[in-house]
Amino acid sequence: MKRRVILLLALSCPVLLFSCVSTKKFKASEARYAELSGKYANLQSKLDDCQRSLRDTASAFERSRNLSEERVEGLKQNNNTLLNQLKDLSVISNSQAESIKKSLDNIGAKDAYIQDLQSAIARKDSLNMALVMNLKGAIGNLDDKDINIKVEKGVVYIDISDKLLFESGSYDITARAKEVLGKVAKVLLNQPDIEFMVEGHTDTNPFKRGVLLDNWDLSVKRATAVTRVLQNDYGIPPAHITAAGRGEYLPVASNDTPEGRAANRRTRIVILPQLDQFFKLLEKK
Repeated sequence: MKRRVILLLALSCPVLLFSCVSTKKFKASEARYAELSGKYANLQSKLDDCQRSLRDTASAFERSRNLSEERVEGLKQNNNTLLNQLKDLSVISNSQAESIKKSLDNIGAKDAYIQDLQSAIARKDSLNMALVMNLKGAIGNLDDKDINIKVEKGVVYIDISDKLLFESGSYDITARAKEVLGKVAKVLLNQPDIEFMVEGHTDTNPFKRGVLLDNWDLSVKRATAVTRVLQNDYGIPPAHITAAGRGEYLPVASNDTPEGRAANRRTRIVILPQLDQFFKLLEKK
């Protein structure tokens, strides 16, 4: 009897152990299945999105293809229309055909001429900008309000205040002025074909001293004083220089304030445009 109990216990233990282990594996399998099911659902959703995107792309491509075919068909119709028109034109006389050909040739020549002018203007503008950059680089202190370099309507202007160039009411060049004019002259000498004009400007305050009768006289004397420095001290060819006095008649600011009058008292160096190049271009055509 005792042996039978022991034998039954021995036989029942593996069954219990097997049942316990199987339950754990089953739960783990359930968890793994749930995880895989979630991933599958996510992948299935992405697949659906891709399929929708492909369908949309295919539809767009089909619409584009249809539109292209319509355009090609329209071009064919236009070409056929033009061909028919050309067939109709075949009845014109030889003199009329020659007249049409000459008109077309003239249009082409005028278009080429306009392009040449535009290229020349663009080249001149580029040279002006390069000249301005060289002048600013040579002078150095770009924050100095007494010196202003600019391009207006295709012309380069260098404005230098009288405070920097001359003593008050005088046309004698200062030492500082010669230093500045020397830097300007160095750039101008590198452009042997350049011609320029030195203009003297004043404010509206009446001036008369010694041989100077008025602001006209003062502006002219200041212009010629600058011209002589550029010629005698720095070797600028005199044939390239024009001296002019503008008096008070070309102001850049109001003469009603001290600041405006100070701005108007200046010497301006104007880089003259090389019009002969354009005249030659016109003559060539």
